Amino acid sequence: MSQTDNLNASSAHVARTARFHKLQIADVRRETPDAVSLAFTVPDDLAEAYSFVPGQYLTLRTKLDGEDVRRSYSICSAPSDGELRVALKRVEDGVFSTWANTSLAAGDTLDVMTPTGRFGIQPDSTAQRVYAGFAAGSGITPVLSLARGLLATEPDSSFFLFYGNRSVGDMLFREMLEDLKDQFMERFSIFHVFSKEQQDIPALNGRLDAEKIRTILLHVLPTETLDHVFVCGPSGMTDDALSVLQDAGVAEDKIHIERFISTFSGKPRLHPKITSEQASQTGVVATLIVDGKRADVNVAEEETLLDAALRSGLDLPYACKGGMCSTCRAKVTEGKAEMTLNFSLEKWEVDAGFVLTCQAHPTTEHVTVDYDAM
Repeated sequence: MSQTDNLNASSAHVARTARFHKLQIADVRRETPDAVSLAFTVPDDLAEAYSFVPGQYLTLRTKLDGEDVRRSYSICSAPSDGELRVALKRVEDGVFSTWANTSLAAGDTLDVMTPTGRFGIQPDSTAQRVYAGFAAGSGITPVLSLARGLLATEPDSSFFLFYGNRSVGDMLFREMLEDLKDQFMERFSIFHVFSKEQQDIPALNGRLDAEKIRTILLHVLPTETLDHVFVCGPSGMTDDALSVLQDAGVAEDKIHIERFISTFSGKPRLHPKITSEQASQTGVVATLIVDGKRADVNVAEEETLLDAALRSGLDLPYACKGGMCSTCRAKVTEGKAEMTLNFSLEKWEVDAGFVLTCQAHPTTEHVTVDYDAM
């Protein structure tokens, strides 16, 4: 996956509440030795719910060894393709990605959340823009969807893509990228950066790191020509890109970051099991509004609003629980709550009272949180 940054807040895709539905897998395609892509069959009555804009992602859910496991993966298709497809790269010790790469087949069904995420911008058919994309590894997935969607929708715009991998064999969507180059030869430029395979151009050898990105902005793509920049990949690359772009004077609203890994990545934090009786002793109560219904839950010390709700049996939307995806976004309408981490809400949202409930802790004895607020 991925999880997300700035899609125009007026989009209907931001406004709707995420929901899971069972979808059948229409096709499983081997993209690389350690990655597959899955296309889903969407029934006619769910077509609107699963419409998407480039840069969004799907959260997949299943039970493995009796545990509820959910992972988010970026959509790699474009809206004009007529299919809903995500790519899943197998990662070391990745329970879900290993299972998906070795066990899933066409005809199987999965719980699939409706598209979420705000990584990208709304296309404008009258625009004449210059876009740049910096992607590494499976970070190409949402950037490819954005490139395809924007180039198809904006006939006067151009897209420069810088894609880092270890070697040609590790590249995701190689054929699709070549087809995109052939289709938009005058408006789409792609530069491959390989860390384990030598190329004739020395500047394209090595990692897509701060030095490399700085060189690109100096000699290939001057920052003053850029209208929007999309960055997606491992945390080191995204942090380097953000730092270099900011130092080069690229405005904050032009930089769009999709982060795959939270700063506390690795094994999930383990919390002691909290009972309802323990939670009630704190005297802290949260009123949660979902689909027009209200529910009161007690919140234990150091417990997040989302964890308290899940412990109480409420079915609320969430995906990463790491402050990145904004799936659990809600608005504090009474009382106060503070977030531990926030990688996805924009300043205007925080100022308006929105929080990520997976990271929000009440700081008053009573807090009301509205998941229906937009």
